[in-house]
Amino acid sequence: MNFQIVPIAEEHIEAFRSVLDSVARERRYLAFLEAPPLEETRKFVRRNIQKGYPQCVALVEGRVVGWCDILPIDRPTMAHGGILGVGILAEYRGRGIGTALIHAGLQRARDAGLTRVELTVRESNKRAVTLYEKFGFVVEGEKRDAVLVDGKYEDLICMGLRLDQVV
Repeated sequence: MNFQIVPIAEEHIEAFRSVLDSVARERRYLAFLEAPPLEETRKFVRRNIQKGYPQCVALVEGRVVGWCDILPIDRPTMAHGGILGVGILAEYRGRGIGTALIHAGLQRARDAGLTRVELTVRESNKRAVTLYEKFGFVVEGEKRDAVLVDGKYEDLICMGLRLDQVV
């Protein structure tokens, strides 16, 4: 499958929101259960573009099918780090797009001067945990019963990566 990883641009905003909404409505991966309203999403993406934050999208035949963003932590003592978010439409998973998105996101984070990236992932998402470990992320802790969806609790695994220690 041919796909491209590109920095997010204004023309991707509506499609990005649609992908975010699709992944959120699966109720298995994200903190969102649906995407924020379009205008809120526009503000989010425009701010990321303006600030030069690492955010990219995966395109298949010009269609947005996934994203990766690494948002700097807005605290003076943690500003060297960012939080990774990633998602891919269900029908495009397992084709190397997630690997390419994360690789591009981490490179952009390094270029932006970040030295640490962290994330949380639901314990049941073993496929994602394995992928993050391939990039060098390590488990740093666990948040028990941190997620509650449809009456069911789930633990979150906290993972981190020092970009300045990765080749």
